[in-house]
Amino acid sequence: MSTIIPFLTRMQADIAADWVEALAAAMPSCRFVPFRDLSSEDRRQARVAVVADPEPSELLELPSLRWVQSLWAGVERLMKEAPSDLHVVRMIDPMLAQSMANAVLAWTLYLYRDMPRYRAQQAARVWRQHALPEQSDTPVGILGLGALGSVAAQSLAAQGFPVLGWSRRLATIEGVTCLSGSDGLEHLLRTARIIVVLLPLTDDTRGMLGRDELALAQRGAALINFGRGSVVDSEALLAALDAGQLSHAVLDVFDEEPLPDASPLWGHERVTILPHISAPTNMRTASKVVAANVGGFLTSGTLPAGVDRTQGY
Repeated sequence: MSTIIPFLTRMQADIAADWVEALAAAMPSCRFVPFRDLSSEDRRQARVAVVADPEPSELLELPSLRWVQSLWAGVERLMKEAPSDLHVVRMIDPMLAQSMANAVLAWTLYLYRDMPRYRAQQAARVWRQHALPEQSDTPVGILGLGALGSVAAQSLAAQGFPVLGWSRRLATIEGVTCLSGSDGLEHLLRTARIIVVLLPLTDDTRGMLGRDELALAQRGAALINFGRGSVVDSEALLAALDAGQLSHAVLDVFDEEPLPDASPLWGHERVTILPHISAPTNMRTASKVVAANVGGFLTSGTLPAGVDRTQGY
């Protein structure tokens, strides 16, 4: 008899159905059942659930629930809404890390090759060439050297960029100048020509890049934010762009998503907006991660490593 695993989500129905199909293919010994289709006995017995932006009230209706496997790498909303004693496991998928590394490399090259200027020239029907700096003279700084940031840093280094990486705890990555602490952050901001934000949103990282921090950057430096919108103070970012302190910002994450129509970021000539697509979760590979974690628990009772609530990741 198949083990029933609750699937809790607020995503639209057709996407949720695709996820259920992918999860079933990866773990045919289990049935992944949307919350609304669970019987009262299913709800009473469930010890583990797979979640993607779940309704908090649904979590409370699973009295035996010991832990949840998130389909997303970012879990700050889940950590805020879930019961404080619930063990939360976030998605750590090598495919997700490679997808993010590819996105960081692509948009770093976009900025390095001065594509925003050529895009503006096309709109103005201007034919003008500009000098291209050496890659060795274009340091890239990555804020956040976790599962995603470390792979992105190595990818950039392999392409010939000098790479600096900052993390809360000092990391060691071959080919990357690793930094930590306030002095390390200041050094990265002062040195990098392109600053890449890959930090999760925690109490410590909220508003981490404000006016004072952005003022440390080299004039004309560029910013990529593929982490969380609220890590960068929006007003400080706009002020830095307006003043030319930052030459351009590529933004995939925002304080509010979808980005409101009234946001001044939409029409800003120094901003490229992406609709949170830098590293989409791959259903097939993520489902294999779920199968490994859930299968291990059902077999041995072992809980996978969870999110540290004091750190937020």
